[in-house]
Amino acid sequence: MRSSNPVFSRRGFSRDNGYAGFNAAPQAGAPAAGANPYAQGTAANPYATNPYAQQDVQHGAPQAPARSGAMTIDDVVTRTAMTLGTVVLTAALSWALLPVDEANLGKSYGIAIGAALVAFVFAMIQSFKRKASPAIILAYAAFEGVFLGVISSAVSTYISPGTVMQAVMGTMCVFAGVLIAYKMRWIRVTRRFYGFVMAAAMGFVLLMVVNLLFSVFGGGDGLGFRSGGLGILFGVIGIILGACFLALDFKQVEDGINYGAPREESWLAAFGLTLTLVWIYLEMLRLLSILNGDD
Repeated sequence: MRSSNPVFSRRGFSRDNGYAGFNAAPQAGAPAAGANPYAQGTAANPYATNPYAQQDVQHGAPQAPARSGAMTIDDVVTRTAMTLGTVVLTAALSWALLPVDEANLGKSYGIAIGAALVAFVFAMIQSFKRKASPAIILAYAAFEGVFLGVISSAVSTYISPGTVMQAVMGTMCVFAGVLIAYKMRWIRVTRRFYGFVMAAAMGFVLLMVVNLLFSVFGGGDGLGFRSGGLGILFGVIGIILGACFLALDFKQVEDGINYGAPREESWLAAFGLTLTLVWIYLEMLRLLSILNGDD
């Protein structure tokens, strides 16, 4: 099973690029159930130092012995802070340097759209690379920050000055809530959970694409998924999906640490978490814009 996150779907942290602890039938040429892909002393895996894994009795996930160069939670936190810090810094700079007043609105929007496209390209490049590239990840974060800064400035200027702060606080609350729920095992990432989230995400994205096509060729707001009552409903659904993505990301990070993934994999974890948090922030900003715009 692969993660919903395109970063993790390329190089899964657990066995068979899937989640630990599932009793899936082993495929031909794949490690046997319970095998640790980072603990196989083969040429395909140069990171292995110990062929044995310790069993985590509480959660049922094999846990790799501590070794030099293995990914830790501190590594993930540090890289995530660096990546998100780059997003926040460039967002603040673009907010200050790219005004969205009537005289500069078109120019600022053009730069924001260009930055979003460049960020998308960097994200796709990293998603298809076999190894993490800190330079590409930080470049993605920088251009994504430019886009978010201009969009946030526009919302603050033309809708409500408090909407951006509300969206930031809302994103932080979603992150904290999902983290607590995951650590307390109120959320259990299973195959059924994964399948439900992926099906819902594909349906959500498909509807948004159809709505965009209708708005481009038909004018207005398309099918109405981005405004009014339907906009509020789909905004809530988007935030819930983002929260589900966070749970999948936490599971992948946990598996990576348990299996003794190499330290450079922490950059992929930071990249994936940043992608998910940007998704949640944008959905939160859109939802609050609709609510505040109706006041």
